[in-house]
Amino acid sequence: MGRSRPTSVLERTLEFDPPGSRRLRLAFATLWVVDLIAAASFFVVPYASELNPVTVFFYDLFGLAGVALAAICYAAVVVVVGNVLSAPIDGRFVAGAVVLYAAFAFNNVVLLLFRQAPLEMAVVAL
Repeated sequence: MGRSRPTSVLERTLEFDPPGSRRLRLAFATLWVVDLIAAASFFVVPYASELNPVTVFFYDLFGLAGVALAAICYAAVVVVVGNVLSAPIDGRFVAGAVVLYAAFAFNNVVLLLFRQAPLEMAVVAL
């Protein structure tokens, strides 16, 4: 009996292999939607602006649909990379994306509600 040799990423067939648990993927999707809505709101309210140059570029090209397109591109990158990585690294990668989206969504929602970013509010409080 021969030993099977490990296959590289290029030799494997592409299969849909969702990373992490279902709850982790649901958390990613939920925070992604919150961040998408907040980012779209930045182009509607006069007191806040989007800082991401890719989102701004897509907005200039396609309007609010460009904001959604940029968000879909970001999510697609996370999903594709999460499917290419093997366990447990794929779950850690998606967990990192969840933490980043949580921070972005929190910052954006607080900025929209109180017209100040949380970091600015913390500095002013000191």
